[in-house]
Amino acid sequence: MPHYHSSYRRNTKKKKNPFRLVLFIIIIGIFAIGGVAAYMAYQIVMAPNVWTEGEKEQYIYIHNDDDFESIKTQLYANGNIIHRNNFELLADYKKFSENIKPGRYSIKNGMNNNELINLLRSGNQEPIKLIFNNMRLKEDLAKRIAEQINIDEALLLEKLNDSVYCKSVGFTTETVKSMFLPNTYFVYWNTTTDEFLNRMNYEYKQFWTEERIAKANAKDLNPVEVSILASIVEKETQKNDEKARVAGVYINRLESGWRLQADPTLIYALGDFDIKRVLNVYKEVDSPYNTYKYIGLPPGPICIPSISSINAVLNSENHGYFFFCAKPDYSGYHNFAKNSKQHIRNANAYREFLNKEKIFK
Repeated sequence: MPHYHSSYRRNTKKKKNPFRLVLFIIIIGIFAIGGVAAYMAYQIVMAPNVWTEGEKEQYIYIHNDDDFESIKTQLYANGNIIHRNNFELLADYKKFSENIKPGRYSIKNGMNNNELINLLRSGNQEPIKLIFNNMRLKEDLAKRIAEQINIDEALLLEKLNDSVYCKSVGFTTETVKSMFLPNTYFVYWNTTTDEFLNRMNYEYKQFWTEERIAKANAKDLNPVEVSILASIVEKETQKNDEKARVAGVYINRLESGWRLQADPTLIYALGDFDIKRVLNVYKEVDSPYNTYKYIGLPPGPICIPSISSINAVLNSENHGYFFFCAKPDYSGYHNFAKNSKQHIRNANAYREFLNKEKIFK
């Protein structure tokens, strides 16, 4: 058997080592690349990437015609996105631009890109608490609604002034304000004008139960007439505990064929809502809302009455009062009288109070 020199064996081992080293480096490199890729993927997908001021929730509003560019502009202007490139990479990968859903979305501090994009393409909006009350004019109502949800103020007002639309839901352009019942409604920010009006009509029909309609009929009124009278009560007193008494006065006048002679209707007819003292000259204004001149109810509500005022009419006090006048103080309450002699005494006391306070108009 041939005998090999020991140096030959050493040289053979030396020749094998470089290949092992290269293989080792390649394996390490693969793991390193994989590790870097995994880290980058984590940063893009899972790492927190949303900031909101004060770590409070913030709302993002996506309109019907918004695209990814306009959404980015909104997010970036608010400083909501920490690493913009990462956000855009994932948005592109998830085809966000093809799945945009309009709405109002609540974003929270510390959300990752995946959570944010999934939210914005889900349509899972945060509802709005829609509130309106004490609106005098349809213009006021349209403006108040448009301030809270994404509808066209002019379009809403146009519908409320459209006799064909108003007739289709059981009203006239004068009485359509009766359809709106002040309350807190949960609606989506991107609710359309038609959807909003349909919701209000539905709520109106739900409110006017058989029991309420029966109460109205017992007073020889229909639901719209109740709302008209309630709007006058609303403007006469802010005190819920005397609304039913005030309503009783007007019911007495209607049943007796008297003119309502309600000061708030004069103010509405004049269109000057800063009037603090109703003068005799105001009573000459020629308007169907002048209840000093024309008998019966005015053609429509002088404001959108609260539910408490509507209930006050439905549950008006049965008493013998035909007159009432504000008390000569700032309490907001009224003195009631059964005859003109008592009323004149109360009215003179109130006039003296106004003069003393230098309130002349």
